[in-house]
Amino acid sequence: MKLGTIAAAVFCIACASMRTSSNPPTSAPRMRVVGYLASWGVRSKGTRIAQLPAKDLTDIFYAFAQVTPDGRVTLGDPCIDVGVCDSLTTAVNAGGNFAELRRLKERNPNLKLVISIGGWTRSGRFSDASLTDSTRQLFATSAIDTYMRQTNGLFDGIDIDWEYPTGGGMKGNVERAEDKDNFILLLAELRKQLDAQGAVDHKHYELAIALGAGPRAIANVDMKRVASLLDFINVMTYDYHSGGTTTGFNSPLYAAKGDPTPAYNIDATIHRLLDAGVPPNKLLVGIPFYGRGYGNVQSANAGLFQTANGRPSDWRDRDGDWSVLSKTRLKDPRYVRYWEADARVPYLHDSTSGTWVSYDDPQSVREKVRYVREHALGGVMIWELGGDDGSLMNAIKAGRL
Repeated sequence: MKLGTIAAAVFCIACASMRTSSNPPTSAPRMRVVGYLASWGVRSKGTRIAQLPAKDLTDIFYAFAQVTPDGRVTLGDPCIDVGVCDSLTTAVNAGGNFAELRRLKERNPNLKLVISIGGWTRSGRFSDASLTDSTRQLFATSAIDTYMRQTNGLFDGIDIDWEYPTGGGMKGNVERAEDKDNFILLLAELRKQLDAQGAVDHKHYELAIALGAGPRAIANVDMKRVASLLDFINVMTYDYHSGGTTTGFNSPLYAAKGDPTPAYNIDATIHRLLDAGVPPNKLLVGIPFYGRGYGNVQSANAGLFQTANGRPSDWRDRDGDWSVLSKTRLKDPRYVRYWEADARVPYLHDSTSGTWVSYDDPQSVREKVRYVREHALGGVMIWELGGDDGSLMNAIKAGRL
């Protein structure tokens, strides 16, 4: 089925345009709170879009659109997104997630909805799409056509989640040394076309990126030039350590004493970006609503910075989500909770099984929000909304006031 047919079938659900004023707001929100929504979570996690904490968010970033082999931006999954399914699949919601998101926006008129393109598994074609003037134009035109023109104003911007320009992403991704310059040219083309569409629609369309937090990911982007094209930058200040042979924190605020990787924490990342010339009000600190587990960890130092052997053998895909973790291992008497005062994050250790878990809880989330306020940063970003039971969002809300 062609995309135009899909759009016609779905977006007649709500034909009223959701266009807003012709100019960007004269004063920015006190603090942005951006929440990524994993589109597939409505099926795999039972995420209820109608119950998302929209009143406490400035933006929802919908993940992910995909890039076709010829460089066009298309729906990530027509069945999940707009309810157009094949004979073997049934839509979770009538009209798909887009219909639910439209109703959510109608109840929360200040909420922005941004389409995120790429992600870890869908970044393989960015290098090709950004390679020439014609491929960049096709990418931008197709993205705006699919998500702005064909949705009657449902989306308010575009987020590029390229993991990562010049390399370091998923095995098999196309990578080129020219990606560093072509990334800027791709964003410039998007900014130009978004502004042109905004002039027609009498609104300002947001443009953002998701940025890796490691030194290599930052070095491979001309941050000052990129920042000039963007409304803000979602810094993925998590997955600093994501498994492997040594335990480490998923999202430490600062380096702990004895940390063998002192450059891998939020404070080090933010200062690296500020030193690169990024305005502080364009930086959003990423907060993970999930944790990472390690297996076969020894008891020395309560398992911190100790040898590990990958994930615990009983670790399932959703075990790291805060909504699961808070009801399982955090309530298991075998697990002892520790607080690392320097890194300002908690961790769990079960000395019997050797399982060690790095995660964020309301206490560490409040510390991160406090950091954002103290450093006059632009706000926080969440990955991802389907992992919460409400308590982490409440911690953000309390710190934001």
